[in-house]
Amino acid sequence: MPAESTPAAAHVSQSTPSGLSSDEAALRLRKHGPNATPEPHASPGRALLGKLWAPVPWMLEATIVLELGLGKTLEAVVVAVLLIFNALVSWVQENRAQEALSLLRKRLSVVARVLRDGTWQRLPAQDLVPGDVVPADVALEDGLLEVDQSALTGESLPVEAGVGHAVYAGSTVTRGEATGTVSATGSDTFFGHTAELVRTARTASHLEAVVTQIVRALVALDLVLAAAVVGIGLLGHGSLTDMLSFGVVLLLASVPVALPATFALAGALGAHELAERGVLTTRLSAIEEAAGMDVACTDKTGTITLNQLALSETVAYPPQTAATLLALAALASDAATQDPIDLAILAGAQGAGNGSAGSRGAGDATAGAQGGSDARASAEMDASAPAEEAGGPPDVSGARRLSFTPFAPETKISEAQVQLAQGAIRVVKGAPPVVAALCADRPASLERDLEALAARGLRVLAIASGEGTELHLAGLVGLQDPPRPESRALIADLQRLGLRVIMITGDTLPTARAVAAEVGLVGAACDAAETRDRALSPDCAVLADVLPEDKFNLVRRLQEQGHVVGMTGDGVNDAPALRQAEVGIAVANATDVARAAASIVLTQPGLGDVVAAIDLSRRIYQRMLTYALNSSIKKLEVPVFLSLVFLATGRIALSPLLMVLLLFANDFATMAITTDRSTSSRRPNRWRVRPLLLGALGIALPSLLVMLAVFWAGSALLHLDATEVQTLGFVTLAFQSQATVYLVREPRHAWSSRPGPWLVVASTGAIVAVAILASAGWLMAALSPAVVGAVLVAVGLSAVLTDWFKLWLFGRLGLHAV
Repeated sequence: MPAESTPAAAHVSQSTPSGLSSDEAALRLRKHGPNATPEPHASPGRALLGKLWAPVPWMLEATIVLELGLGKTLEAVVVAVLLIFNALVSWVQENRAQEALSLLRKRLSVVARVLRDGTWQRLPAQDLVPGDVVPADVALEDGLLEVDQSALTGESLPVEAGVGHAVYAGSTVTRGEATGTVSATGSDTFFGHTAELVRTARTASHLEAVVTQIVRALVALDLVLAAAVVGIGLLGHGSLTDMLSFGVVLLLASVPVALPATFALAGALGAHELAERGVLTTRLSAIEEAAGMDVACTDKTGTITLNQLALSETVAYPPQTAATLLALAALASDAATQDPIDLAILAGAQGAGNGSAGSRGAGDATAGAQGGSDARASAEMDASAPAEEAGGPPDVSGARRLSFTPFAPETKISEAQVQLAQGAIRVVKGAPPVVAALCADRPASLERDLEALAARGLRVLAIASGEGTELHLAGLVGLQDPPRPESRALIADLQRLGLRVIMITGDTLPTARAVAAEVGLVGAACDAAETRDRALSPDCAVLADVLPEDKFNLVRRLQEQGHVVGMTGDGVNDAPALRQAEVGIAVANATDVARAAASIVLTQPGLGDVVAAIDLSRRIYQRMLTYALNSSIKKLEVPVFLSLVFLATGRIALSPLLMVLLLFANDFATMAITTDRSTSSRRPNRWRVRPLLLGALGIALPSLLVMLAVFWAGSALLHLDATEVQTLGFVTLAFQSQATVYLVREPRHAWSSRPGPWLVVASTGAIVAVAILASAGWLMAALSPAVVGAVLVAVGLSAVLTDWFKLWLFGRLGLHAV
């Protein structure tokens, strides 16, 4: 499997010293296939056809069939255009997101160094085969390595691997040399097994469930109304043609035609806004899901922390001071080796030399420049070497290094011969037990100091110096992967937004507790092994010692408990959980597998954009709720109005053509709601269909009374003929649709906030277009401008009165709670 950075093994044994030949490699590639985890890709045509296979498209398709059966070709064509428009909007927006991700993957293509035909070559990692000298799962045969496998397991510190151990593809050798044999490539690697788990991870879309529930409720209403109308019509010897015509109008009146397209458009606009901030959305549904997210599971290494070692704390034993301890440690380190431990010590020593780390006098310790821990020192010495007899610390200001031996896993130390003004000394840095064994004496507090540093999750090294073979322990240095500067504020912001934050890490409990304390994450620290067979405790804020499947199972269990889960991560080990979560967020330095699994990809370091994404998603939710309310109100009041008129008079209140035109005024003109001004809520948002439909019904009833009153006035008072009454009904419904938008967009009075400019333009355009069509008699019977104006005034006054009722109703139902 391709490595994400430096190959996991620099040397791999081969029966042929020159590696595989090109011909042999080609044969093996045909036999074993590419060294890559296959990714499923649906064809564009199949994806588009999938948009036509859902409850709303089914109702429109039934309408088209009925229209054609009645010989109404024009109406059938218009409905077909609406159906295709809906499908294209969703398909185009999702396709754009996938294209953006594909471009991202191309920029992240991995190239490996391979021994072929006796020479080292750089080839695409997918062309590697078993037997190659390659980055893959490797079984070590000799030697000792120190390996950073944080991208795979989440462990922030390197681990040792010796003979018989496996070194996984995607890990990085930080120290040592070894010989090994490729044991697996492609999907058979540890990396590949995790990627296979990614493909099995799926989560249901809450938005699709909402649309289905709304449509199901409207279909149930339609069936009741249709049964009543058909039954009474047959008893009254009504014609079959009238029944079918009414069925077509009823279907058109009931289908929330633009609901899926509007939701897709709202998500697309949100994705565009996030992209301008450097946040890529690969699944549009994630924007809506982020509004309801109530649990945020976040990986520690590389997400909350920097994924780079830094000096955290020093313990200097007299006569050394913290300054001389760091200076000695720096002398036994070398930047040329690019060893992360040496680089951290050198950076810490340089920071202390620049005054960024404070000193509290002789014997005091200082925290490294990049560390955030309080300084601490121990002045206790063995009785055989009292502090007062030890003399002052050595003068290392003019030190000159004579020789340097890098750290080796076999010896567990690095060593330098140094020339000081007072003579040559030897400086040793490495594992505390090894260094302590080389010293002539040891402080009485050594074990206690080691336990205290280890309890805080630090990687501890010991420093010793002396002349010849007589070494004295100078002190201890503690290293850690420090939190990102913004992590504490980020966690506070997420909690302020009503989210429960759970930090997940492959590190040990002490390390996890220490990081949690530094970033202000309050709660119990739990071991993953103890939670594999039971639910996670509600007070658990940290989960340590996790495996990739632990993260995946945790997300799934939280979802089974009814939570909407967000997961942030960067490594291969995070990918299955990123895929399973409703909102999977890959951070800027994430591996390509993690990015492919996530629904949101950050391109800027840190997680600051996550808060912005949640804020935007909650504002989008408010817009979508407004549209869903408006659409549901129309789909409740119009079918009931049509049915009552038909039952009372035997006439169809709207012709199929007028019903199609009303779709544009009711559904598509109001899609401008997706650009409306809205407010982000302080708590996670959840779609609650029952309160939504009850709220829609509550607003639909007074509107229905107004429509019936206008219909009666047109027939009884104005003595309009049947076609003119149809035009009057169309005008009334169209004007009421626009009034309803402004009525439900605010939980307070409708005039409490300014609507978005595009919404005002769309509403004004719809009202003007309807007024012109009705007054001129285009596509319908003409009405006088006075009648059209009177209807507009009547609808406006009724909306103002309904607004007071809305305040009470929405308050009781909890709609638009901000």
